[in-house]
Parts: sequence; C-alpha cells; structure tokens
Amino acid sequence: LRTSASGGIMEEANKDCPGVESEDAGKMSACEGCPNQRLCASGKANEPDKDLPLIEEKLSHVKHKILVLSGKGGVGKSTFTTNLARGLAQSSDDVEIGVMDIDICGPSTLKMFDAEKEEVHSSSSGWSPVYVEENICLMSVGFLLPSADDAVIWRGPKKNGLIKKFLKDVDWGDLDYLLVDTPPGTSDEHLSAVQLMMSSGVDGCIIVTTPQEVSLLDVRKEISFCNKVKLPIIGVVENMSGFICPSCKKSSEVFRATTGGAQRMSEEMNVPLLGSIGIDPRIGMCCDKGESLFDIAPDSVVVGQYNAIVSKVKQFLKNKETQ
Repeated sequence: LRTSASGGIMEEANKDCPGVESEDAGKMSACEGCPNQRLCASGKANEPDKDLPLIEEKLSHVKHKILVLSGKGGVGKSTFTTNLARGLAQSSDDVEIGVMDIDICGPSTLKMFDAEKEEVHSSSSGWSPVYVEENICLMSVGFLLPSADDAVIWRGPKKNGLIKKFLKDVDWGDLDYLLVDTPPGTSDEHLSAVQLMMSSGVDGCIIVTTPQEVSLLDVRKEISFCNKVKLPIIGVVENMSGFICPSCKKSSEVFRATTGGAQRMSEEMNVPLLGSIGIDPRIGMCCDKGESLFDIAPDSVVVGQYNAIVSKVKQFLKNKETQ
C-alpha cells in the first residue's frame, strides 16, 4: 500500500507501520527491514505532494466528484457509470458531465460511448477530454493506446502517475459532475484517486454489486476501505438483480440472493441502498453499439430504475450542500 502526506501506510510497508505522519516513522522497531525506513526517517515521506495545488486548481471548476467502485470485477460497474452519466445528462437542462476512466487495464467506456476512433488533443491548457455526447466528455487510457487489443502491463507507480496526469493535466473545464470509473477491488489506483482528489472535495462514492454472496463478500471489504480513507458512501447499487422481460416486464431471479442480497448487506453495514437494476438485453446491446439506453428504451423498467437512482444521487448531493 501507499499513501500521501495525509499519514497512511507506505508501499510494501511492514505490518505494524506507524504511518508517515508519525514522529516515530522510520525509527520504531516495527520499521526494521522495511524498504521505506530510510525515506520515512528522513521526513521526506511526509512532505506534501507538490502537484496537489495544480490538481485542486484543475478540479476547482468541477461542482461534484463521484467515484464508482466495485469489490469484484464483472458486476457491471462501467456499464453503470456510463448509464449514470447519461441519466444525469438528461435529468436537467444545461448540465455538463465528465467521465474519467481509470480502469487502466480494462478501459471499456470507450466502447460504451462509441468513442474508439476518437483521439485526445492537447493545447496550452492541457489535454482536452473527448466529447462523446453534447454534454458528456470522456478521458481514458484507451485513447492513448495504439490499438484496442493492446494490453496495459504497468506496475503501480506508472498507473498512479497516469491518474495524477488525468487530474492535473486534463482541462475538464466547468463540470457539474465528474464520475470516476475505477478498477475493481481496493488497489493502488483507488488510494491514488482518493488521496489526490480529497483536498479538492470528493462528494462520495457509489459501490456496485450483484445479488450473490460471492460479490457481496468483496463489497464489504470495499465499504471497509471507504471507512478507513474517510470516503463518504453515497450508496450501494445492486446490478443484475433479476431478468426483466422486455415484453411483459416481469422479473425472474437469475443470481439468487442467498444471503439477502444488497438489501440485507446495506442494513448490516449501515450504508444506503440506492436501488436495484435488472437485467435487460437492451443494456448489453446499447453498450456494444455505443448507444444510449435512455434513447433506445425510454419507457423500460431499467430506465425507470436508473432514473430513480439518479434522483437519489442528486438528493444526496443537495443535502450535502445544505449541511
């Protein structure tokens, strides 16, 4: 693990690491043998990141910043992020949305926004995000790859460097919402995103899961991660909660919620449940074609479910502003 000057655990730290903020950093018996011992003892590990002011300035024009997380891969996090962006975009007039895809090893939002042939341009103010719709712009590592089939084989520091570059060098402009699509789990990318964005004001995160216990096990870890880094949880979304027939609109259980699903887990972990989203074949079709579900099936059950979640997210942000 690795943290910034806010005082956490350094990369490859020993089990009982006191943290870089401690006066005993690098000097305790628990520090013996740690590869970071000399760095911590020098005090340099606790120095503020010189790029934080640049990031704060770049994000100062972004009204709301939301991270989308998942404990396990394959639960539809990127699909949810894409549809949340489109749902927010059509929920109000004159609203501007940004999507930052930091799922570096699996950047799929390009496909979902039909932006695979687009290119990122740079100017004196930095990289310009690609406008995939009239009021939705996107930045992803996928734009920087020679081919969509190329694998990103990077170690943690290089991934963290790209996330920092997306935050300090991308000219996001004036945005109402910036949605950050993260990789599954609790890795370097999550720590970097949270720590680099925290000083500029992160509103919170949305955690995506599926009903079965195999997914919920990792969501509990994700919730624990959020609590440890003091990242507010806007709520949990249960994706793929049942197959919804496009014709009769009846729902059939596909992934059985053997332990009560997201509903019971949210109650046990004391986090809000934003809602459930069913399985509709048109969701996958829209993702593959880069089309908007809100245009293809505006009267569908799943669009209604997305709209209900959008309303709850907006209400959360409104309540936070008045606190």
